[in-house]
Amino acid sequence: MRPEESSVKITAIIVDDEPLARSNLSLLLRLDPTIQIVAECGSGLEAPAMVRDLKPDLLFLDVQMPECDGFDVLELLGNDVPPAVVFVTAYDQYALRAFEAGALDYLLKPFDNARFDLALKRARQKIAHNKTLPRRLERIAIKNAGQVSFLKISEIDWIEAADYYACLHVAQRTHMLRRSISELEQDLDPAMFCRIHRSTIVNLDRVRGLTLSEDGEYEVLLENKAKLRLSRSYRKQLQSRLGVRVPQTN
Repeated sequence: MRPEESSVKITAIIVDDEPLARSNLSLLLRLDPTIQIVAECGSGLEAPAMVRDLKPDLLFLDVQMPECDGFDVLELLGNDVPPAVVFVTAYDQYALRAFEAGALDYLLKPFDNARFDLALKRARQKIAHNKTLPRRLERIAIKNAGQVSFLKISEIDWIEAADYYACLHVAQRTHMLRRSISELEQDLDPAMFCRIHRSTIVNLDRVRGLTLSEDGEYEVLLENKAKLRLSRSYRKQLQSRLGVRVPQTN
């Protein structure tokens, strides 16, 4: 562990509807003197307000909870998602969706101390990194053919996920960046950029309107006439950012 990481104080919230699961996580976290558990929550419905109020660095989040599951919690939080989110569940089929939603790690119950320590190490590194970052990115370095060019964030029209890369679409050009779209989203100004699909982020200044596709789903129309699919799970977020109400589709 680097000195700057070990000195970082971390606040954490545990969200799990099973008391025993919350107790187990709490016991493990209390072994680390640099971590402060600021709250434990047994309901996904109550979690968003608690997270917004306490603003933790780290969130341990159960996937399956009645009425409001872990993915619902992240959707309701929007831009208020903590820097590090670790999903905890007994079901492995949600792993891909968890990482697409921006989770840092995915603990599969039952897990041993070594696996928990690894998740905590990753969280600590991410939180320490976040605390050393400038408030918002204004420029980004693009490596291409042995050269490095600097791209203004405001020039990006939209961003597309491509495995572990992000494709930055700027006018008629596309730049490849070796970062996941979820990592990049954390550094973007939420007043300027909005996620509209698990694999797409748009520059709100480039949004011209919405259009219905042949299958009855909305597409986001950009000024350059590009049409990007709007996922239903991100519709409310786009509504909020644009300050308009998107009519429901049939």
